[in-house]
Amino acid sequence: MNETVRSTCCYCGVGCGLLIETDGGRIVGVRGDPAHPANHGRLCSKGATLHLSSRPEYRLLHPQLRTQRDAARRRVGWDEALDFAADRFAAIIGEHGPDSVAFYISGQLLTEDYYVFNKLAKGLIGTNNVDTNSRLCMSSAVAGYKQTLGVDAPPCSYDDIGLADCLLIAGANPAIAHPIIFRRIEDARAANPGLRIIVVDPRRSETAAIADLHLPLAPGSDIALYNGLLHVLLNEGLINRDYIARHTEGFDALARTVETYTPEVVARICGLPQADIVRAGRWFGSAGAALSLYCQGLNQSAHGTHNNAALIHLHLATGQIGRPGAGPFSLTGQPNAMGGREVGGLANLLSAHRDLADPAHRAEVARLWGVAAVPEQPGKTAIELFAALRSGEVKAVWIACTNPAQSLPAQAEVRAALDAAAFVVLQEAYADTDTAAFADLLLPASSWGEKEGTVTNSERRITHVVPAVTPPGEARDDWRIAVDFARRLGQRLAQPSGDDLFPYEHPEQIFAEHRQSTIGRDLDIGGLSYSLLDSRGPQQWPFPAGASSGRQRLYEDGVFPTASGRARFVHVEHRATAEVTDASLPVSLLSGRLRDQWHGMSRTGTVARLFNLDDEPLLTMHPADLRQRELRDGDLARVRNRRGSIIVRVAADEGMPCGRAWLPMHWGSRYMNSAGVNALTTPARDPFSQQPELKHTAVAVDKAQLPWQLVVLRLADGEEAGTPALLASARRLLDEFDFATVGLYGRRRPLVILRAAHRQPLPADRLHAIDQLFGLDDDGAAIVYTDRQRQVNKRAIAPDGRLVGVRLAGETLAQGWLKEVMADDSLDAELVRWAVAPIGERPGKLPQRSRVVCRCADVTAAEITAELTSGTSLAALQEKRGCGTFCGSCLPDLRQMAAAHAAHTPGARTA
Repeated sequence: MNETVRSTCCYCGVGCGLLIETDGGRIVGVRGDPAHPANHGRLCSKGATLHLSSRPEYRLLHPQLRTQRDAARRRVGWDEALDFAADRFAAIIGEHGPDSVAFYISGQLLTEDYYVFNKLAKGLIGTNNVDTNSRLCMSSAVAGYKQTLGVDAPPCSYDDIGLADCLLIAGANPAIAHPIIFRRIEDARAANPGLRIIVVDPRRSETAAIADLHLPLAPGSDIALYNGLLHVLLNEGLINRDYIARHTEGFDALARTVETYTPEVVARICGLPQADIVRAGRWFGSAGAALSLYCQGLNQSAHGTHNNAALIHLHLATGQIGRPGAGPFSLTGQPNAMGGREVGGLANLLSAHRDLADPAHRAEVARLWGVAAVPEQPGKTAIELFAALRSGEVKAVWIACTNPAQSLPAQAEVRAALDAAAFVVLQEAYADTDTAAFADLLLPASSWGEKEGTVTNSERRITHVVPAVTPPGEARDDWRIAVDFARRLGQRLAQPSGDDLFPYEHPEQIFAEHRQSTIGRDLDIGGLSYSLLDSRGPQQWPFPAGASSGRQRLYEDGVFPTASGRARFVHVEHRATAEVTDASLPVSLLSGRLRDQWHGMSRTGTVARLFNLDDEPLLTMHPADLRQRELRDGDLARVRNRRGSIIVRVAADEGMPCGRAWLPMHWGSRYMNSAGVNALTTPARDPFSQQPELKHTAVAVDKAQLPWQLVVLRLADGEEAGTPALLASARRLLDEFDFATVGLYGRRRPLVILRAAHRQPLPADRLHAIDQLFGLDDDGAAIVYTDRQRQVNKRAIAPDGRLVGVRLAGETLAQGWLKEVMADDSLDAELVRWAVAPIGERPGKLPQRSRVVCRCADVTAAEITAELTSGTSLAALQEKRGCGTFCGSCLPDLRQMAAAHAAHTPGARTA
């Protein structure tokens, strides 16, 4: 039976609503939900392909256990798995105390999941060792809001984007990381041509390309810039002294500090023109409404909290907060990092934004939970937790819905910690994450489209999500796994009964307890329930009992949740990055996101079309930097520092300042033969938020001398069955080469690609083994070319004249056009032999590939032209093909193509 179920996207913190389409108990499609206020029906390329990532072939389906570290895991039942886990945790706690165990959870869990894990650690076990991967992305935003405004509460809403006169985008690239927010920015510019956009980013990002003023500051110089902007505001009389006097404290001391941050001094620190610093200050200070959007570029820093505070100061000094179109707006990285913050799912927090350090707050939570006390000692934050795991201070760790063996910095240390642990539990939806290799116990969890609970997006908006399908195999909801474990552990610890502490049989019971904990607090949701969220739609908090709606903006009355009721200016000074470049490590390496991938690609990495724009990690540098190292586009480079070394391919980027490089953060050991960029990043962290400096590290870049290269391209036999098996085959080869990556490509029929390079050619028997692994050993359908003198060996398989597999060894120039024609199935049988041509050149008769106009729906210009030529109207084309109905970024192209067709075709329909 076909059904449509309302839900939200499980990727970034925009929190887009979507409609899940099911058929026969399987998810078969997604559409943006026009009724959801976060996105009004728009979806980005990742969200538009969610249904393609929901197949069970990649999922963890059954509990698996190994009782000895060197043994293989075996399938077990849930009772055996959880009993074993409870026995191990109880024994370790009994011998070493509650702080010898820890939990590391995720901003992709639902709020109810988060709540149970927090209560399990702090209420039942008596340890505050529960932290989250939100520590890696949002903890500096939390600390920055708390230091200045009093609590962790973004004061703005998405609607403010369309009401701003000046938009300051700092340390964020919403065009890539928050695409639907970027669509709002584009809409705002179209509606208000006078809107001024300032982008602060060390590189010319996709968002910087639309800026009226781009400030490519030196990495780590954010505080100097914002202190400099405040200096300009003061010097030119653009501050709001009445607002400062009525609603803030600490301004005079900060004003004395910023006296020394003149445009001349700041220009030298930041590497910016003085005139641009003055211009940015004037634009911000003279705007009728100034809004700032910021994200990981500010947060992921050894002084991330003060980066945030320095930017918030600009709003407080000008009174640009608490009114339409104005305010400091932190963009959340993960879909429910906000929900985790709300329930205290961090080592230093408690439920409802309570502080662990406050005895009164600990007592309130103890009474709510019915326990004697909540422990006073702060828990281990993410970096501390894994350091303690390596030293043996923490013996056992329970990891849920996250992949620390890829996402944490200094990967060599993290993996050593997981190796050293006495017991590692991984609660995960996917079977083959990097962390899974270290787990003693694997527990299959339900995932997107299968769970019920709530999520909170960047604008404080809570959505109730319901399952569209049942989880595959024996997977269970995260909250249910934690509750079942807690009940067993409670019996073994002879502490308050687990049954009494965890009486939940439905997630709404957990939500009700969370709701009770918020009453009277800044995030009061006493008026919310699942039924209200279902009937009236997603709501922003606070939403106290008796309210008719949530609050769109905070601090409209100028009263802040601090002891004095005033916002605070805090003392902030410029500090260098954790690692400064020098002669031995002369390059500032920046890490970041790609539009079509998410985190470690456990989900997006199963969808072929999401690799079509970027199918391997590329290190981008200025052309002059490449020439200095005798590198050209496509060459391999070794990137190294004292923590590690990786080999990646390089690409030139004119928008990258000299001395800087950029590398995406998504690739780890599942897709390349190294841990990726986090083999190099530093664990140095902010003293207030404990967030690590993931965005920047100092490295050396040298040409990798790997003359022999190999590429395998193999079409999957089927979307569901063939692709996982081929990927698994390719991954088994990763460690055989000095450099290797594996990935997907294509459209309706996936293409698996292995790229490798080595110091010397592989012998013939190894090439034959690779051919067998990829099903390229059918001599009857094979086309072969060999040049022993050049050490070139090529093989193609084309049964019935259709090219399905190619192995290029020693010379790989043809890989670019081959992947296109194989993915599109557009190579005529008469041209198949070109696959193994001696030079690898593209056949002259082969038409150029049509560009993809709509990446969300995967529709090419040729397909659009064919539809228009057949008489299809633009509206019918959108209905039929889906193009232009997701994020909307291709609509201008579609309209232009339809208009051009109509101009040359009498009687053609454009509507």
